Amino acid sequence: MLFRSFIVGGFECATGYNARGDWIDQIAATHHDQHADADYARLAQVGIFAAREAIRWPLVDRGGGRYDFSSVDPFVTAARGHGVEVIWDLFHYGYPPGLDLFGEEFPARFADYCAAAARYVAARTEGRCFFTPVNEPSFFAWAAGEVGRFAPHRRGCAFELKVALARAALRGIDAIRRVVPQARIVNVDPLCHVAPPPDRPDLAEAVRHFNERAVWESFDIIAGRFMPELGGSRAHLDIVGLNYYWTNQWELGRDEQPLADDDPRRVPLSDLIVSVWERYGGAECVSLGGTDLASPGADRASGGGGDACTSAGGGDILLTETAHVDDTRPRWLAHIVAEAEKILARGIPLRGVCLYPILGMPEWHAPEEWVNMGLWDLRPCEKRGLTRELCTPMLPALEDALCLGERYWPAPTARPPLRTGSLD
Repeated sequence: MLFRSFIVGGFECATGYNARGDWIDQIAATHHDQHADADYARLAQVGIFAAREAIRWPLVDRGGGRYDFSSVDPFVTAARGHGVEVIWDLFHYGYPPGLDLFGEEFPARFADYCAAAARYVAARTEGRCFFTPVNEPSFFAWAAGEVGRFAPHRRGCAFELKVALARAALRGIDAIRRVVPQARIVNVDPLCHVAPPPDRPDLAEAVRHFNERAVWESFDIIAGRFMPELGGSRAHLDIVGLNYYWTNQWELGRDEQPLADDDPRRVPLSDLIVSVWERYGGAECVSLGGTDLASPGADRASGGGGDACTSAGGGDILLTETAHVDDTRPRWLAHIVAEAEKILARGIPLRGVCLYPILGMPEWHAPEEWVNMGLWDLRPCEKRGLTRELCTPMLPALEDALCLGERYWPAPTARPPLRTGSLD
């Protein structure tokens, strides 16, 4: 098993300036920084022993090569205390003031920061270290470089920003591995699919271009398949992280309106992940003698051909973000579990599913509006700030997911029984 649990808990950690030009910090907004230990204790209570967490670049980078990681200390301590392994996001939309993401300074400054962050984490972590250098470069390039929703609030230059982010990610990965040679890199981007409008056959080529090329450009650059002069390789790509929500399939030209659940143009998640495996893992791993995963209990990390595949930088896939809202959450999680079982049964090394966000959160661009989108809803309390209220209807599907992972990726030690008592 890649982590101690198949389910990962993702703490929403975006920073930066939103569409209004207002500063946002979702870790502070959800009071996760104030309740780090209790939040990690809650994960352990429900059988989750892996998390996505952030090192907030704008908070730790003091300029001139000086770093202050005191804002990260509570999360490192809490994760270690509760036996939770962490994937550390290093750039989740926010960056230091005055830095030009299109300038020559960006890759070098990011690499220096990545090295410092890796050194800090490795000194405080037992076992493997996991890092996501740049979170969602394709989405961020669109949001910040095409439609101006995040700083630097540019328009019409999404591709240029995507290339700049990929170049910085490659430099960052090299810097991390110089400090921590065995670090695992989890590159994360949305898994998207568009459908043609029924009355627009003339858009078929545009649909094909998006589905077969545009959506993969960041991964392809990092993997060295596209713009190889930037130095990418399959080893740089390492673990393929896929973010998938109900909004990730839409009709071309109507990206704000996801396809209905019963729209026949929707492609099953399991089929989409098969295409990812074929693009970045399948052929390479088969050539290396990868283990047949169709039988429960076949663990690629246990040796044989699976180890060869992983060490070559191929194979592992994570669903790094997935969630729904309000009363739809239990049904969505059950759907994800069913699709995950299909994926594993087809021999694809899906190593985990991350519930993201694990806590309810304010909207990025309208912080006064709160979304019930996690395993715990946040409720204001005069004496205790934001309390956590468990969404109990999700628990059966959560237990199914944990058991599914254990069937395919047996843990070395038994998972403790799920407990749901309040920590408040």
